[in-house]
Amino acid sequence: MNHLKTPTPPRAAASRPQAIRTSIPARLDRLEWSRFHMLVIVALGVTWILDGLEVTIVGSIGPLLQRADTLALNAAQVGAAASAYVAGAVVGALVFGWMTDRAGRKQIFFLTLGLYVVGVGASGLSWDFTSFAVCRFLTGLGIGGEYAAINSAIDELVPARLRGRVDLIVNGTFWLGAAIGAAASMGVLRSGTMSVSVAWRVMFVIGAVLGLAVVFMRVWVPESPRWLMTHGRIEEAERIVDGIAAKCPVAGGPRTLPTVLIYPAGAFGLREVLGIMVTRYRARTAYVLVLMVAQAFLYNAVFFTYGMVLTQYDHVAAGDVGLYIFPLAIGNLLGPVLLGSLFDTIGRRRMICASYGISGVLMLVVAWMFATGVLGALSQTLAWSGIFFFASAAASSAYLTASEIFPVEMRALAIALFYALGTLFGGVAAPYLFGLLISVGGLGPLAFGYAMSAVLMLVAALVALVWGVDAEGRSLEEVAPPLSSYG
Repeated sequence: MNHLKTPTPPRAAASRPQAIRTSIPARLDRLEWSRFHMLVIVALGVTWILDGLEVTIVGSIGPLLQRADTLALNAAQVGAAASAYVAGAVVGALVFGWMTDRAGRKQIFFLTLGLYVVGVGASGLSWDFTSFAVCRFLTGLGIGGEYAAINSAIDELVPARLRGRVDLIVNGTFWLGAAIGAAASMGVLRSGTMSVSVAWRVMFVIGAVLGLAVVFMRVWVPESPRWLMTHGRIEEAERIVDGIAAKCPVAGGPRTLPTVLIYPAGAFGLREVLGIMVTRYRARTAYVLVLMVAQAFLYNAVFFTYGMVLTQYDHVAAGDVGLYIFPLAIGNLLGPVLLGSLFDTIGRRRMICASYGISGVLMLVVAWMFATGVLGALSQTLAWSGIFFFASAAASSAYLTASEIFPVEMRALAIALFYALGTLFGGVAAPYLFGLLISVGGLGPLAFGYAMSAVLMLVAALVALVWGVDAEGRSLEEVAPPLSSYG
Protein backbone atom coordinates (compact mmCIF):
# COMPACT_ATOMS: atom_id res chain seq x y z
CA MET A 1 0.00 0.00 0.00
CA ASN A 2 1.13 3.56 -0.63
CA HIS A 3 -0.02 4.84 2.75
CA LEU A 4 -1.73 3.58 5.84
CA LYS A 5 -3.02 5.16 8.99
CA THR A 6 -1.68 4.10 12.35
CA PRO A 7 -3.13 4.81 15.78
CA THR A 8 -2.23 8.10 17.38
CA PRO A 9 0.02 7.60 20.43
CA PRO A 10 -2.15 7.72 23.59
CA ARG A 11 -0.02 10.39 25.29
CA ALA A 12 -0.81 12.89 22.53
CA ALA A 13 -4.29 11.77 21.54
CA ALA A 14 -5.90 15.07 22.46
CA SER A 15 -3.45 17.34 20.68
CA ARG A 16 -1.62 15.48 17.96
CA PRO A 17 -3.06 14.73 14.48
CA GLN A 18 -3.56 11.15 13.40
CA ALA A 19 -0.35 9.55 12.13
CA ILE A 20 0.00 8.64 8.46
CA ARG A 21 2.69 6.46 6.92
CA THR A 22 3.25 7.18 3.24
CA SER A 23 5.62 6.25 0.42
CA ILE A 24 4.90 9.39 -1.64
CA PRO A 25 8.51 10.71 -1.44
CA ALA A 26 9.97 7.34 -2.47
CA ARG A 27 7.52 7.02 -5.36
CA LEU A 28 8.60 10.42 -6.70
CA ASP A 29 12.31 9.70 -6.23
CA ARG A 30 12.26 6.36 -8.10
CA LEU A 31 10.87 7.86 -11.34
CA GLU A 32 13.06 8.09 -14.41
CA TRP A 33 13.58 11.46 -16.07
CA SER A 34 10.65 12.07 -18.41
CA ARG A 35 8.73 14.55 -20.47
CA PHE A 36 6.78 15.49 -17.34
CA HIS A 37 9.95 16.56 -15.54
CA MET A 38 11.05 18.58 -18.57
CA LEU A 39 7.70 20.39 -18.57
CA VAL A 40 8.13 21.26 -14.90
CA ILE A 41 11.64 22.57 -15.49
CA VAL A 42 10.67 24.70 -18.48
CA ALA A 43 7.48 26.11 -16.94
CA LEU A 44 9.02 26.90 -13.57
CA GLY A 45 12.70 27.37 -14.36
CA VAL A 46 11.98 30.24 -16.75
CA THR A 47 12.00 32.43 -13.63
CA TRP A 48 15.77 32.53 -13.71
CA ILE A 49 15.78 33.39 -17.41
CA LEU A 50 13.49 36.34 -16.70
CA ASP A 51 15.64 37.47 -13.77
CA GLY A 52 18.79 37.27 -15.89
CA LEU A 53 17.05 39.19 -18.65
CA GLU A 54 16.08 41.94 -16.21
CA VAL A 55 19.50 42.32 -14.61
CA THR A 56 21.33 42.40 -17.94
CA ILE A 57 18.97 44.82 -19.63
CA VAL A 58 19.30 47.30 -16.77
CA GLY A 59 23.09 46.82 -16.73
CA SER A 60 23.29 47.34 -20.49
CA ILE A 61 21.07 50.42 -20.65
CA GLY A 62 22.26 51.96 -17.37
CA PRO A 63 24.54 54.46 -19.15
CA LEU A 64 21.76 55.31 -21.65
CA LEU A 65 19.35 56.18 -18.84
CA GLN A 66 21.66 59.05 -17.96
CA ARG A 67 20.92 60.74 -21.29
CA ALA A 68 18.59 63.75 -21.46
CA ASP A 69 16.34 62.04 -24.03
CA THR A 70 15.67 59.05 -21.72
CA LEU A 71 15.31 59.47 -17.93
CA ALA A 72 18.28 61.80 -17.29
CA LEU A 73 19.47 59.77 -14.28
CA ASN A 74 22.85 60.25 -12.64
CA ALA A 75 25.20 57.38 -11.71
CA ALA A 76 23.91 57.25 -8.12
CA GLN A 77 20.30 57.04 -9.32
CA VAL A 78 21.14 54.19 -11.71
CA GLY A 79 22.60 52.30 -8.75
CA ALA A 80 19.63 53.23 -6.55
CA ALA A 81 17.16 51.90 -9.14
CA ALA A 82 19.10 48.64 -9.21
CA SER A 83 18.92 48.51 -5.43
CA ALA A 84 15.15 49.14 -5.60
CA TYR A 85 14.78 46.05 -7.78
CA VAL A 86 16.76 43.91 -5.36
CA ALA A 87 14.94 45.40 -2.34
CA GLY A 88 11.65 44.43 -3.98
CA ALA A 89 13.00 40.92 -4.50
CA VAL A 90 13.85 40.71 -0.79
CA VAL A 91 10.36 41.80 0.29
CA GLY A 92 8.75 39.52 -2.28
CA ALA A 93 10.78 36.54 -1.15
CA LEU A 94 9.81 37.03 2.50
CA VAL A 95 6.11 37.68 1.90
CA PHE A 96 5.54 35.02 -0.74
CA GLY A 97 7.92 32.54 0.88
CA TRP A 98 5.73 32.61 3.98
CA MET A 99 2.60 32.31 1.81
CA THR A 100 4.06 29.42 -0.22
CA ASP A 101 4.46 27.22 2.86
CA ARG A 102 0.92 28.05 3.99
CA ALA A 103 -1.07 28.11 0.73
CA GLY A 104 0.96 25.78 -1.48
CA ARG A 105 3.50 26.15 -4.26
CA LYS A 106 1.13 26.33 -7.23
CA GLN A 107 -1.10 29.20 -6.09
CA ILE A 108 1.85 31.43 -5.34
CA PHE A 109 3.88 30.94 -8.51
CA PHE A 110 0.92 32.20 -10.55
CA LEU A 111 0.61 35.30 -8.40
CA THR A 112 4.31 36.14 -8.40
CA LEU A 113 4.64 35.75 -12.16
CA GLY A 114 1.71 38.12 -12.61
CA LEU A 115 3.44 40.73 -10.45
CA TYR A 116 6.58 40.40 -12.54
CA VAL A 117 4.68 40.94 -15.81
CA VAL A 118 3.00 44.09 -14.48
CA GLY A 119 6.21 45.48 -13.00
CA VAL A 120 8.44 44.96 -16.00
CA GLY A 121 5.82 46.26 -18.40
CA ALA A 122 5.35 49.38 -16.29
CA SER A 123 9.13 49.92 -16.16
CA GLY A 124 9.04 50.62 -19.87
CA LEU A 125 6.41 53.33 -19.29
CA SER A 126 8.22 55.20 -16.49
CA TRP A 127 8.98 58.91 -16.92
CA ASP A 128 11.43 59.86 -14.14
CA PHE A 129 13.62 58.37 -11.44
CA THR A 130 10.81 57.91 -8.91
CA SER A 131 8.44 56.12 -11.28
CA PHE A 132 11.27 53.95 -12.61
CA ALA A 133 12.42 52.97 -9.10
CA VAL A 134 8.85 52.09 -8.06
CA CYS A 135 8.38 49.90 -11.14
CA ARG A 136 11.72 48.21 -10.54
CA PHE A 137 10.65 47.50 -6.95
CA LEU A 138 7.40 45.93 -8.16
CA THR A 139 9.27 43.80 -10.70
CA GLY A 140 11.64 42.62 -7.98
CA LEU A 141 8.67 41.82 -5.76
CA GLY A 142 7.48 39.25 -8.28
CA ILE A 143 10.91 37.79 -8.96
CA GLY A 144 11.72 37.42 -5.25
CA GLY A 145 8.49 35.57 -4.63
CA GLU A 146 9.27 33.27 -7.54
CA TYR A 147 12.56 32.14 -6.01
CA ALA A 148 10.92 30.66 -2.91
CA ALA A 149 7.94 29.03 -4.64
CA ILE A 150 9.84 27.69 -7.65
CA ASN A 151 12.89 26.28 -5.87
CA SER A 152 10.58 24.42 -3.49
CA ALA A 153 8.38 23.00 -6.23
CA ILE A 154 11.25 21.84 -8.44
CA ASP A 155 13.15 20.09 -5.65
CA GLU A 156 10.01 18.34 -4.45
CA LEU A 157 9.20 16.96 -7.92
CA VAL A 158 12.68 15.99 -9.23
CA PRO A 159 14.11 12.51 -8.36
CA ALA A 160 16.78 12.63 -5.64
CA ARG A 161 19.57 11.16 -7.76
CA LEU A 162 19.22 14.01 -10.29
CA ARG A 163 18.36 16.87 -7.94
CA GLY A 164 21.82 18.43 -7.83
CA ARG A 165 22.47 18.72 -11.55
CA VAL A 166 18.89 19.77 -12.32
CA ASP A 167 18.98 22.53 -9.70
CA LEU A 168 22.32 23.83 -10.89
CA ILE A 169 21.27 23.86 -14.53
CA VAL A 170 17.94 25.52 -13.74
CA ASN A 171 19.54 28.19 -11.57
CA GLY A 172 22.25 28.59 -14.19
CA THR A 173 19.68 29.50 -16.83
CA PHE A 174 19.70 32.93 -15.23
CA TRP A 175 22.61 33.42 -17.60
CA LEU A 176 20.64 32.28 -20.59
CA GLY A 177 18.37 35.19 -19.77
CA ALA A 178 21.44 37.39 -19.41
CA ALA A 179 22.66 36.31 -22.83
CA ILE A 180 19.23 37.03 -24.32
CA GLY A 181 19.24 40.43 -22.63
CA ALA A 182 22.71 41.24 -23.93
CA ALA A 183 21.79 40.12 -27.45
CA ALA A 184 18.53 42.07 -27.32
CA SER A 185 20.34 45.21 -26.17
CA MET A 186 22.84 44.87 -29.01
CA GLY A 187 20.13 44.18 -31.56
CA VAL A 188 17.82 46.98 -30.49
CA LEU A 189 20.39 49.64 -29.64
CA ARG A 190 22.76 49.01 -32.54
CA SER A 191 20.23 48.34 -35.30
CA GLY A 192 19.31 51.98 -35.75
CA THR A 193 15.69 51.03 -36.44
CA MET A 194 14.44 53.16 -33.55
CA SER A 195 15.70 56.00 -31.43
CA VAL A 196 17.35 55.35 -28.07
CA SER A 197 14.47 57.17 -26.34
CA VAL A 198 12.13 54.42 -27.59
CA ALA A 199 14.51 51.46 -27.71
CA TRP A 200 15.11 51.20 -23.95
CA ARG A 201 11.35 50.99 -23.38
CA VAL A 202 10.94 48.23 -25.97
CA MET A 203 13.54 46.13 -24.16
CA PHE A 204 11.38 46.02 -21.02
CA VAL A 205 8.33 45.07 -23.07
CA ILE A 206 10.25 41.96 -24.23
CA GLY A 207 10.38 40.73 -20.63
CA ALA A 208 6.67 41.34 -20.10
CA VAL A 209 5.72 39.40 -23.24
CA LEU A 210 7.91 36.44 -22.26
CA GLY A 211 6.44 36.37 -18.75
CA LEU A 212 2.89 36.47 -20.05
CA ALA A 213 3.54 33.47 -22.29
CA VAL A 214 4.80 31.41 -19.36
CA VAL A 215 1.56 31.88 -17.39
CA PHE A 216 -0.19 29.43 -19.72
CA MET A 217 2.57 26.82 -19.40
CA ARG A 218 2.18 26.65 -15.62
CA VAL A 219 -1.41 25.44 -15.80
CA TRP A 220 -0.05 21.91 -16.35
CA VAL A 221 2.28 21.87 -13.35
CA PRO A 222 0.71 20.09 -10.32
CA GLU A 223 0.87 21.05 -6.68
CA SER A 224 3.75 19.45 -4.78
CA PRO A 225 2.61 16.06 -3.40
CA ARG A 226 5.16 16.47 -0.60
CA TRP A 227 3.53 19.73 0.49
CA LEU A 228 0.07 18.16 0.25
CA MET A 229 1.00 15.17 2.42
CA THR A 230 2.25 17.38 5.29
CA HIS A 231 -1.04 19.27 5.16
CA GLY A 232 -3.14 16.12 5.52
CA ARG A 233 -4.26 16.03 1.87
CA ILE A 234 -2.98 12.49 1.32
CA GLU A 235 -5.64 11.37 -1.15
CA GLU A 236 -5.00 14.41 -3.39
CA ALA A 237 -1.26 13.83 -3.18
CA GLU A 238 -1.69 10.18 -4.14
CA ARG A 239 -3.82 11.09 -7.16
CA ILE A 240 -1.14 13.49 -8.38
CA VAL A 241 1.62 10.92 -7.91
CA ASP A 242 -0.49 8.31 -9.71
CA GLY A 243 -0.91 10.70 -12.62
CA ILE A 244 2.80 11.48 -12.76
CA ALA A 245 3.77 7.80 -12.51
CA ALA A 246 1.46 6.96 -15.40
CA LYS A 247 3.57 9.23 -17.62
CA CYS A 248 7.01 8.25 -16.32
CA PRO A 249 9.01 5.01 -16.41
CA VAL A 250 10.15 3.69 -13.05
CA ALA A 251 13.85 3.21 -12.25
CA GLY A 252 15.07 -0.13 -10.99
CA GLY A 253 15.27 -0.75 -7.27
CA PRO A 254 13.63 -2.56 -4.36
CA ARG A 255 9.97 -3.44 -4.84
CA THR A 256 9.17 -2.47 -1.25
CA LEU A 257 9.45 1.31 -1.04
CA PRO A 258 10.63 3.12 2.10
CA THR A 259 7.97 5.12 3.90
CA VAL A 260 7.86 8.18 6.11
CA LEU A 261 5.67 8.55 9.21
CA ILE A 262 4.08 11.99 9.59
CA TYR A 263 1.51 13.72 11.76
CA PRO A 264 0.12 16.28 9.28
CA ALA A 265 0.31 19.60 11.10
CA GLY A 266 -0.15 22.06 8.24
CA ALA A 267 1.70 25.37 8.34
CA PHE A 268 4.19 26.52 10.96
CA GLY A 269 4.41 30.15 12.06
CA LEU A 270 7.36 32.46 11.45
CA ARG A 271 8.37 32.38 15.11
CA GLU A 272 8.35 28.56 15.11
CA VAL A 273 10.41 28.37 11.92
CA LEU A 274 12.97 30.87 13.19
CA GLY A 275 13.21 28.97 16.45
CA ILE A 276 13.88 25.72 14.62
CA MET A 277 16.49 27.35 12.39
CA VAL A 278 18.51 28.80 15.27
CA THR A 279 18.30 25.69 17.47
CA ARG A 280 17.88 22.36 15.69
CA TYR A 281 19.40 23.61 12.40
CA ARG A 282 21.71 26.39 13.60
CA ALA A 283 24.84 25.00 11.87
CA ARG A 284 22.97 24.58 8.58
CA THR A 285 21.50 28.05 8.97
CA ALA A 286 24.92 29.65 9.36
CA TYR A 287 26.27 27.58 6.47
CA VAL A 288 23.63 28.62 3.95
CA LEU A 289 23.75 32.25 5.06
CA VAL A 290 27.48 32.45 4.35
CA LEU A 291 27.01 30.86 0.91
CA MET A 292 24.21 33.27 0.03
CA VAL A 293 25.97 36.42 1.20
CA ALA A 294 29.22 35.62 -0.61
CA GLN A 295 27.69 34.86 -4.00
CA ALA A 296 25.15 37.69 -3.84
CA PHE A 297 27.83 40.26 -3.04
CA LEU A 298 30.07 39.08 -5.88
CA TYR A 299 27.42 39.00 -8.56
CA ASN A 300 25.57 42.17 -7.71
CA ALA A 301 28.83 44.05 -7.22
CA VAL A 302 29.97 43.23 -10.74
CA PHE A 303 26.87 43.03 -12.90
CA PHE A 304 24.89 46.02 -11.69
CA THR A 305 27.86 48.32 -12.33
CA TYR A 306 29.74 46.67 -15.19
CA GLY A 307 28.18 48.94 -17.79
CA MET A 308 29.48 52.01 -15.95
CA VAL A 309 32.92 50.40 -15.49
CA LEU A 310 33.20 49.79 -19.24
CA THR A 311 32.05 53.26 -20.23
CA GLN A 312 33.95 55.27 -17.62
CA TYR A 313 37.20 53.31 -17.28
CA ASP A 314 37.55 51.66 -20.69
CA HIS A 315 35.67 54.28 -22.76
CA VAL A 316 33.35 51.73 -24.35
CA ALA A 317 30.41 53.28 -26.19
CA ALA A 318 27.14 52.89 -24.30
CA GLY A 319 25.55 51.02 -27.21
CA ASP A 320 28.40 48.47 -27.21
CA VAL A 321 28.13 47.43 -23.54
CA GLY A 322 26.08 44.36 -24.47
CA LEU A 323 29.00 43.07 -26.56
CA TYR A 324 31.03 42.67 -23.38
CA ILE A 325 28.25 41.36 -21.15
CA PHE A 326 27.31 38.62 -23.62
CA PRO A 327 30.51 36.52 -23.15
CA LEU A 328 30.19 36.87 -19.38
CA ALA A 329 26.69 35.43 -19.63
CA ILE A 330 27.91 32.51 -21.74
CA GLY A 331 30.68 31.67 -19.23
CA ASN A 332 28.15 31.76 -16.41
CA LEU A 333 25.75 29.51 -18.28
CA LEU A 334 28.39 26.91 -19.13
CA GLY A 335 29.59 26.54 -15.53
CA PRO A 336 26.48 24.90 -14.01
CA VAL A 337 25.73 22.97 -17.22
CA LEU A 338 29.20 21.38 -17.42
CA LEU A 339 29.86 21.03 -13.68
CA GLY A 340 26.33 20.22 -12.48
CA SER A 341 26.57 16.44 -12.66
CA LEU A 342 29.68 16.50 -10.43
CA PHE A 343 27.53 17.75 -7.54
CA ASP A 344 25.66 14.43 -7.72
CA THR A 345 28.76 12.24 -8.21
CA ILE A 346 31.74 13.84 -6.48
CA GLY A 347 29.34 15.26 -3.92
CA ARG A 348 27.94 18.52 -2.56
CA ARG A 349 30.56 19.32 0.06
CA ARG A 350 33.62 18.89 -2.18
CA MET A 351 32.15 20.64 -5.20
CA ILE A 352 30.73 23.59 -3.26
CA CYS A 353 34.08 24.11 -1.54
CA ALA A 354 35.94 23.84 -4.87
CA SER A 355 33.66 26.18 -6.83
CA TYR A 356 33.70 28.91 -4.17
CA GLY A 357 37.43 28.51 -3.54
CA ILE A 358 38.53 28.65 -7.18
CA SER A 359 36.29 31.67 -7.77
CA GLY A 360 37.81 33.51 -4.80
CA VAL A 361 41.41 32.85 -5.82
CA LEU A 362 40.82 33.91 -9.43
CA MET A 363 39.03 37.05 -8.30
CA LEU A 364 41.97 38.09 -6.12
CA VAL A 365 44.21 37.83 -9.18
CA VAL A 366 41.81 39.90 -11.29
CA ALA A 367 41.51 42.56 -8.56
CA TRP A 368 45.29 42.94 -8.51
CA MET A 369 45.50 43.11 -12.31
CA PHE A 370 42.71 45.70 -12.41
CA ALA A 371 44.47 47.85 -9.81
CA THR A 372 47.69 47.83 -11.83
CA GLY A 373 45.86 48.93 -14.97
CA VAL A 374 46.87 45.99 -17.15
CA LEU A 375 43.27 45.01 -17.99
CA GLY A 376 41.43 46.53 -20.91
CA ALA A 377 37.79 46.04 -21.82
CA LEU A 378 38.42 42.78 -23.68
CA SER A 379 40.93 41.23 -21.27
CA GLN A 380 38.79 42.19 -18.28
CA THR A 381 35.74 40.58 -19.88
CA LEU A 382 37.67 37.36 -20.58
CA ALA A 383 38.96 37.32 -17.00
CA TRP A 384 35.46 37.71 -15.58
CA SER A 385 34.20 34.96 -17.88
CA GLY A 386 36.76 32.57 -16.40
CA ILE A 387 35.86 33.52 -12.84
CA PHE A 388 32.14 33.21 -13.42
CA PHE A 389 32.44 29.76 -14.98
CA PHE A 390 33.14 28.55 -11.43
CA ALA A 391 31.26 31.26 -9.51
CA SER A 392 28.03 30.49 -11.35
CA ALA A 393 28.16 26.87 -10.20
CA ALA A 394 28.90 28.14 -6.69
CA ALA A 395 25.94 30.54 -6.70
CA SER A 396 23.57 27.88 -8.04
CA SER A 397 24.76 25.44 -5.36
CA ALA A 398 23.83 27.99 -2.68
CA TYR A 399 20.20 27.89 -3.81
CA LEU A 400 20.34 24.11 -4.09
CA THR A 401 21.62 23.87 -0.52
CA ALA A 402 19.01 26.24 0.89
CA SER A 403 16.19 24.28 -0.73
CA GLU A 404 17.20 20.74 0.23
CA ILE A 405 18.56 20.80 3.80
CA PHE A 406 15.46 22.07 5.62
CA PRO A 407 12.08 20.34 6.20
CA VAL A 408 9.31 20.57 3.63
CA GLU A 409 6.96 22.56 5.91
CA MET A 410 9.47 25.42 6.16
CA ARG A 411 11.34 25.00 2.88
CA ALA A 412 9.97 28.01 0.98
CA LEU A 413 10.24 30.33 3.96
CA ALA A 414 13.80 29.14 4.65
CA ILE A 415 14.77 29.85 1.04
CA ALA A 416 13.13 33.28 1.31
CA LEU A 417 14.92 34.15 4.55
CA PHE A 418 18.33 33.18 3.18
CA TYR A 419 17.70 34.92 -0.11
CA ALA A 420 16.58 38.04 1.77
CA LEU A 421 19.47 38.15 4.22
CA GLY A 422 22.06 37.36 1.58
CA THR A 423 20.59 39.81 -0.89
CA LEU A 424 20.20 42.62 1.64
CA PHE A 425 23.93 42.45 2.19
CA GLY A 426 25.10 41.51 -1.27
CA GLY A 427 22.33 42.75 -3.53
CA VAL A 428 21.28 46.04 -1.94
CA ALA A 429 24.56 47.11 -0.37
CA ALA A 430 26.90 46.00 -3.18
CA PRO A 431 25.43 48.06 -6.07
CA TYR A 432 25.29 51.16 -3.87
CA LEU A 433 28.80 50.59 -2.49
CA PHE A 434 30.32 49.97 -5.90
CA GLY A 435 28.48 52.98 -7.31
CA LEU A 436 30.20 55.08 -4.67
CA LEU A 437 33.58 53.48 -5.44
CA ILE A 438 33.16 54.38 -9.10
CA SER A 439 32.18 57.93 -8.14
CA VAL A 440 35.42 58.29 -6.14
CA GLY A 441 37.40 57.66 -9.33
CA GLY A 442 40.61 55.77 -9.94
CA LEU A 443 41.26 52.04 -10.17
CA GLY A 444 42.29 51.42 -6.55
CA PRO A 445 38.92 51.83 -4.78
CA LEU A 446 37.11 49.55 -7.24
CA ALA A 447 39.89 46.94 -7.06
CA PHE A 448 39.54 46.98 -3.27
CA GLY A 449 35.83 46.22 -3.67
CA TYR A 450 36.65 43.28 -5.93
CA ALA A 451 39.13 41.97 -3.34
CA MET A 452 36.40 42.13 -0.68
CA SER A 453 34.23 39.91 -2.84
CA ALA A 454 37.09 37.44 -3.27
CA VAL A 455 37.63 37.16 0.48
CA LEU A 456 33.94 36.43 1.04
CA MET A 457 34.08 33.62 -1.52
CA LEU A 458 37.13 32.08 0.16
CA VAL A 459 35.43 32.21 3.57
CA ALA A 460 32.39 30.46 2.07
CA ALA A 461 34.65 27.72 0.65
CA LEU A 462 36.10 27.05 4.09
CA VAL A 463 32.64 27.00 5.70
CA ALA A 464 31.43 24.51 3.06
CA LEU A 465 34.32 22.20 3.83
CA VAL A 466 33.55 22.23 7.57
CA TRP A 467 29.74 22.44 7.69
CA GLY A 468 28.70 21.08 4.29
CA VAL A 469 25.88 18.53 4.09
CA ASP A 470 26.36 15.41 1.95
CA ALA A 471 22.89 15.46 0.39
CA GLU A 472 23.75 13.87 -2.97
CA GLY A 473 21.43 11.02 -3.96
CA ARG A 474 19.44 11.22 -0.72
CA SER A 475 15.71 11.79 -0.36
CA LEU A 476 14.70 15.23 0.88
CA GLU A 477 13.04 13.52 3.85
CA GLU A 478 16.28 11.73 4.68
CA VAL A 479 18.33 14.93 4.50
CA ALA A 480 15.79 16.85 6.61
CA PRO A 481 12.85 14.88 8.12
CA PRO A 482 9.49 16.70 7.92
CA LEU A 483 8.60 18.65 11.04
CA SER A 484 5.40 16.59 11.02
CA SER A 485 7.54 13.49 11.65
CA TYR A 486 8.09 14.65 15.19
CA GLY A 487 4.43 14.76 15.94
